[in-house]
This record gives sequence, structure tokens and C-alpha cells, in this order.
Amino acid sequence: MRLSYAILGAATCLAGAVPAYAQEQNGEVDTLTEALVEAYWTNPTLTAQRESLGINDAAVAIARAGGRPTLSATVGVDRDLTRQGSLDFGGSLDPSLGATANLTIPVYRGGAVKNDVRAAQVRVESARATLRAVEGDVFVLAVSAYMDVILNRAIVELNRNQVRVLDTNFQASQDRFEIGDLTRTDVAQSQARLQLAASRLAAAEGRLAGAVETYREVIGVMPGELASPPPLPPLPETADEAVRIALVDNPDLLAADLNTRAAAYDVRVARASRTPTLSVVGTGQYVNALGNAGVDGTGSALPNSGSVTSIGISSRVPIYQGGLPSARIAQARAREGQTLEQRVGTERAVVADVRTAFANYEAALLSIEANIVAVEANELALEGARLENSIGSRSVLFVLDAEQELLNAQVDLVTARRDAYVAGFRLLNAMGQAEAEDLNLDGGALYDPLGNYRRVAQRWNDWAGNPRSEVDATSTVTDAERPQGVTDAQ
Repeated sequence: MRLSYAILGAATCLAGAVPAYAQEQNGEVDTLTEALVEAYWTNPTLTAQRESLGINDAAVAIARAGGRPTLSATVGVDRDLTRQGSLDFGGSLDPSLGATANLTIPVYRGGAVKNDVRAAQVRVESARATLRAVEGDVFVLAVSAYMDVILNRAIVELNRNQVRVLDTNFQASQDRFEIGDLTRTDVAQSQARLQLAASRLAAAEGRLAGAVETYREVIGVMPGELASPPPLPPLPETADEAVRIALVDNPDLLAADLNTRAAAYDVRVARASRTPTLSVVGTGQYVNALGNAGVDGTGSALPNSGSVTSIGISSRVPIYQGGLPSARIAQARAREGQTLEQRVGTERAVVADVRTAFANYEAALLSIEANIVAVEANELALEGARLENSIGSRSVLFVLDAEQELLNAQVDLVTARRDAYVAGFRLLNAMGQAEAEDLNLDGGALYDPLGNYRRVAQRWNDWAGNPRSEVDATSTVTDAERPQGVTDAQ
């Protein structure tokens, strides 16, 4: 609980570091929750991952189709051009219509269909876990972008204030030089620090522009006035506790486990290629001599049409396939082994991410405490330096150094507060607790990963289909940026 209270204070102080900028803004205040809702529905990385989930949903229906009956028909019109010798049985050379229908009902496929369906279903679960992981990663990017804009606005405001202070110092130094109270060296030092501060302000404004564009890229809109972020949920008190939570809830690790299960089913599918298959086959054929039937060689009349139907059992018994089954099994085993190794790699990455985020979080909290003291001490030192300079016991350079030290401490403080909040959110994400359901987003009903599965996975109809996908992600290109004659549709 100590950590969660500290991060609440960090978030509040960081937002309070930009009062001057906030006063310059007009319009409504954007909140972090609103930014996350915008990213949730319009970020292209996340919306593309939802479409990727639909690919896996359809794979289940494809696998099930392998165990269902198939019906096909062929229709054709034929005409004999000539008949000679023993093939000349008389009759008309008029065209004939032929139609054949074949019905095949799979009975046994060596377990290939069953295991293929199971593998597809497990991969759907894995894709859902991956969607959760991408959702959390996008939220981390959104939180980082949100906090970076707040941070860089604060740094720009601090540097603007520094330029104003140094400009006042420079003017005062010139005035005191005119009356002989300071030397030309003191004036030059004041001027140099003023120009250095102006350079740092320009660099800070450049970083702010980059932070604004990153916000625009991730969240999809330009940032307005940004409100203080809400407190994060309680965080674990130890790194070991955080790792234990992550090993249970991290979606990347869950996806890796499910991929391993799916690969095991793939091995069984490959084994099925060595076993016999059994099917029930029904056939119907119809022929119609479209012209006159004619007579046969004995003078008897020939019928115009005829039909035949049959039903039987067909079994395919593989005897030798050139080593193909064993090669497929070896390939499936290798892929299974690959997923097992990748699962260990994912586990390592999760543990490292959790411990790194936890360490960065604690380090940022310690940095906040130290920089608060440093800011207070530098404010006191600057006040004393100015007083001592006014009575001639301190040089102008000493005052300039004190002002720079105070600015550095202030920048370090707002940076540490930003780092603490972002590291805390990264820790939540690594533990699998930074998804939309965990954050209680106020954006209406959340995306349902089961909706498309219900529509697609059980389909029997060959002619059923989904409408063309509409683009959910929003473009960030403005009218001023768009080339003439080019629209969003293009």
C-alpha cells in the first residue's frame, strides 16, 4: 500500500507542475480515461489485432468442414460426331445430356478432423490472450504518451520561466554595469546564461512537439489541456509478489501455453495420415439423349433417357507414401518443441519485465523524495545567493549557477514523477492487469471477442459470409496535410 499512495502523490504533483500552461489553454479538459477510451476503439494496432482474431475464428469452421459431408454434381452435354465399326450401334447422333451427383460422408479420418478442430479452438484462445496483451501494450503507450505531454509541457514552462528570470538578470546587470557596480565580465556571463537558457527552451519545445505527435499517433487526436491522471490500483509491495501474479495472469505467457497445446494436437493430426480412412459414398447418374433415341442393331427402339444410383463404402488404406507421414510428424514435433522453447523465453521476458518495472518504479519514488528536498534546498540557496550578491559578497556567476541548479532540480523532479506513474502502469501491464476491464473505462460496452466466433465457427452454409470490414481506426491526417484530390477512401 505504501507504493500505491506514493504514486498517487506523484501523479497529483506532476499535474500541478504546469499551472501556467493550463491557464493558457481553452476548451474542455482531456482526462487519461478519455484518452484510453479513444485509443481502445481507434488505435490501428489494436483494431488490426481484433481482425487477426477473426482469422483464427474462421480456422475453427475450416477444421470442422473436414468432417462434414460433401455434395458435388457435374453436368455436361455430349455429341458423337462419328461412329464406325463395332461402335456403330445405330441411333441418332443428336447430343445427350448427362448429370452426376456424388455424396461423400466421412466416417473415420484417423482422428485428424477431431484434433485439427481442437488445435484450431486452442489457437482461438491463444489469439484472445494475444489480443489482451496487445490491448495492454497499447494502453502503456497511451499512458506514456499522455504523461510525456504533461512532462514536456512542464519542462517547457520551467525553461520559459528561466528565460524570463535570466533576461531580468541580464537587464539588471547592464544597469549595474552602467553605474559601475558590475564589470563587463559579469554582464557577459549573464548574457551567456540567457542565450544558453534560450537554447534549452528551444530544445524543450522540440521535445514537446515530438511528444504531441506521439500522442496523436497512439491516441488518434491532438492533446488539449490534460487533467491529472487518476491513481493507479494498489501495487505489490515486493518484486517476488509481482512476479507470482504475472506468472498466473500475464496474457503473453498464457498465449505461449496455449500455442504449446495447439502444437501437440498438430502432432496427432500428422499421425493420422498413416491410418486408413472410411467414407460412405452415394452416386446418382442421369443421361438423356436429347434427340430421337433411334434403334439398336436388332431394330429395337432405344430409350431416350436413363438413370442409375449407387451407394457404397470407400476406404483408403495407405501402404507406402514415400516417407511423407513420418516427415510430417517430425515437422510437427519440431514445431511443438519450438513452442516449448518459446514458452520458456516468454516466461523469462515476463519475469524481466516485471522486475524491471518494479525497480524503475521504486527508483522513481526515491528520486521524487530526493528531488523534492533538492528543489527546496536550491530555492533556499538561490534566495541566499541573490541576497549576498546584492551586498557584494557573492558574484553574479554564483547566482547564475544557483538558478541553473534550481532549474535542473525542478526538471528532475517532474521527470521522476512522470517515470513513477509510467513505471507503475508498466508493472500493472506486466502482471496482466492493465486491460480495459481492469481500468473500468467509461466508453460503453467493451469489444466482445466471442461475437465473431459465434457467427463463424459453427457455420454450415457455403454461401454465408461476412460483410466487408469497415475501418475502425481513425486517420490522423488533417485537411491541411492531405494532398489535393486525395480522400480517406483512397
